Amino acid sequence: MSTKFADPGISSIPVHVLEKSGLDDWLNGQTSVVQNWVSAAKFTASLGSCLTVPGADGGVSTVLFGWGDAKARARGRFHFAKAAECLPDGTFHIESNLAGTDLTEAAYAWLLAGYRFDRYKGAKPSAVRLKAPRGIDSKRLETMIEGEFLARDLINTPASDMGPEQLEKAFLQLAKQHKAKTRILRGDELLKHNFPMIHAVGRASDQQPRLLDMTWGKNSDPKVTLVGKGVCFDTGGLNLKPGATMGLMKKDMGGAATVMGLAHIIMALGLKVRLRVLVPAVENSVSAGAIRPGDVLTSRKGLTVEINNTDAEGRLVLADALALADEEKPDYLFCMATLTGAARVALGPDVAPYYTDDDHLSHALVRAGRKVGDPLWRMPFHAPYEKMIEPDIADLDNAPSGGFAGSITAALFLRRFVENTTSFAHFDIFGWMPTAAPGRPKGGAFLGGRAILEALCQKLDL
Repeated sequence: MSTKFADPGISSIPVHVLEKSGLDDWLNGQTSVVQNWVSAAKFTASLGSCLTVPGADGGVSTVLFGWGDAKARARGRFHFAKAAECLPDGTFHIESNLAGTDLTEAAYAWLLAGYRFDRYKGAKPSAVRLKAPRGIDSKRLETMIEGEFLARDLINTPASDMGPEQLEKAFLQLAKQHKAKTRILRGDELLKHNFPMIHAVGRASDQQPRLLDMTWGKNSDPKVTLVGKGVCFDTGGLNLKPGATMGLMKKDMGGAATVMGLAHIIMALGLKVRLRVLVPAVENSVSAGAIRPGDVLTSRKGLTVEINNTDAEGRLVLADALALADEEKPDYLFCMATLTGAARVALGPDVAPYYTDDDHLSHALVRAGRKVGDPLWRMPFHAPYEKMIEPDIADLDNAPSGGFAGSITAALFLRRFVENTTSFAHFDIFGWMPTAAPGRPKGGAFLGGRAILEALCQKLDL
């Protein structure tokens, strides 16, 4: 996969990005040969269409890329990725008709199109390159692509090669790359240091449960903490999932992958924050040691939790990690998790729902998401539903009966473990593209990470 723009010093072929309404005006300034070629090809500049125009030597002299109209473009994003997918080998540059955020998105879309997950099946590397357009921050975009591709690779790797042990290895490699400090607790060390719910969820697996903890930056800078759900495979536990549902559960560590990708971007850009990353890494397996429906667990915070469904395990491991994060009262605390099917039913796979009580942070997230093509939707911490997560025999219920408001009740559950941090946001992401879209093949997806990065930069003036 390519994460870099082409060397600006080499020769390149121009790409003209043309709206339908502007095609005739552009053609009026061209030679009759070009006009006739476009006419013969029936090129109308429809969105995503691509036409190569030959030169006198038979090679490509110019490329026309259809930009459609505003209505067509509003139905998706990263449309320029299609240019990278349809062009022959060579080096290109954007010649005309894009500027500002449109130009930045187009450049990012081109880099997105370079992703290949080739760990198990060889793929021919693309020899189609783009020069960074003038006026964009090319290094920033390349760094963001590296983080996004890291997250995709982690999610796409099956649990046979991405269990808690391998996720820890990737976590330590990331820390070493950026000279970050780490602390890893494994197995019974979790009980010694008071992380009982992480231990309980992961103890049935032959790979020990663990808490991965990374810190980077100066303590004097604003404290940003990222917590990611690292359930490397979720069988459902004793409440075993059906086969059709279990088939995609390698992605249940999508929250961990997302915060690791985002952490790479933050550290590689050298943002002036004190970053902490917490990943409870477990496998929700079935054995004699598995937690049972009806069990009551005591959390790090001291709250007791009745287990009414062992398939609602993500909120349990996150609760212990969030309690730890909250103890130092960071300036910003973000939780990323592939937590509930209810969120997918409500918003589908492409829009990341989030929960926060901080209106200022919420406004920054929405603005940022629109700017960087990372759509978000605020969901409510609806207080009247609190009683739904309060069972008869414990403080909390991990799986309220009734089937209503599943994403909200899960978010309310997590909020019980965050008391000291004012700016807290929980993201209930899908982490997966079920069908391909421009720049985003079927497979692991980096949802919410770009919006959080942009919002932090806005809020902290980074």
